Amino acid sequence: MGDVLRGLFKKAPAPPSDSVSTKAEISVIPAIGYTLTTGLAVVLTGNVAFRTGPKSRISTIIASGDYSQKHQLTIPVQTSIWTHNNTWNLLGEYKYFKYPQSTYGLGSSSGIENEDPMDYIFVRLYQGALRRVSNSFYLGGGYIFDTRWHISDQGNNNGAPSDYARYGKAGQSTATGVTVNALYDDRDNSISPAKGFYAGIQYRDNFRFLGSTTQWNSLVVDMRKFFRFPAGSDNVMAIWSYNWLILNGRPHYLDLPATSWDANTSTGRGYIQGRFRGAQMVYLEAEYRFRLTTDGLLGGVLFVNGESFSAAPGTRLQAIQPAVGPGLRIKLNKTSKTNVAIDYGFGRQGSNGLFIDVGEAF
Repeated sequence: MGDVLRGLFKKAPAPPSDSVSTKAEISVIPAIGYTLTTGLAVVLTGNVAFRTGPKSRISTIIASGDYSQKHQLTIPVQTSIWTHNNTWNLLGEYKYFKYPQSTYGLGSSSGIENEDPMDYIFVRLYQGALRRVSNSFYLGGGYIFDTRWHISDQGNNNGAPSDYARYGKAGQSTATGVTVNALYDDRDNSISPAKGFYAGIQYRDNFRFLGSTTQWNSLVVDMRKFFRFPAGSDNVMAIWSYNWLILNGRPHYLDLPATSWDANTSTGRGYIQGRFRGAQMVYLEAEYRFRLTTDGLLGGVLFVNGESFSAAPGTRLQAIQPAVGPGLRIKLNKTSKTNVAIDYGFGRQGSNGLFIDVGEAF
């Protein structure tokens, strides 16, 4: 996009760069966004990509600020900092949400007619650190703090008793504890990989003595594979498996795994955020990424995903809910390979909508 703007003013394009250096590459874009969750939104989003040394992996800081048509204010920040020679990977996730959002009951068999409008304020503070054990394998841990307050709901629009009421209402909830993490990552680029494998495991344990409302633990297993297809081309096949499981205890209703409540809010394109919720989540997605122009300014994607949820803790997985869709990619920064992603997803029960973001879904 920078080359295009320079061309409009008859300035020579910047010389091409093959890799991110120790000089920070900053990509910022103000926009009008739209998702099923927010409606229209005013968005300022961007990322910073850099290396802490010549042989270090790419470090990223991703941040945005959104205010939506539905009076939602969200300020998420994610950091992944690789130290010199990749000895440590420092992970951060910091969020503030003022968030009116509906829930639709528990399990992936829940009906869209069971909409229960909710409202709450959510804050997350997470800091983790992973130390290299060998080559691309890392081990470590972290501290996580989630709190919600001013939680309210209106009850199901169809008048039926809500799953939230049956599960147990609470006007405030805190979940705080420690995480144990393992990571394998040999991707060539963490923002838009063309090849490599990523596998992350996070075990989380929340404790009353640290301030948790209830004591519970969970496991997240996140695996991604990227390869060029056909071999030798610029096109990429990307496959993502994301599994989020409550192992023990009874979290607050809003702490249960849910559609698009992963760290990148990316699962389940084709459905509104929070559409499916339950104690166990199993998710699989494939995306084909290809160039539309020879200079790489425009690209396209085709994606298909499926997700299955159980209901309350102790119940079995329910129906698989699929979604498909196309997408457009606009190269925002060719050095860091950052794209503006514009996707349209189609799910079941008439669910469909537009999804706009900076960076790939995974």
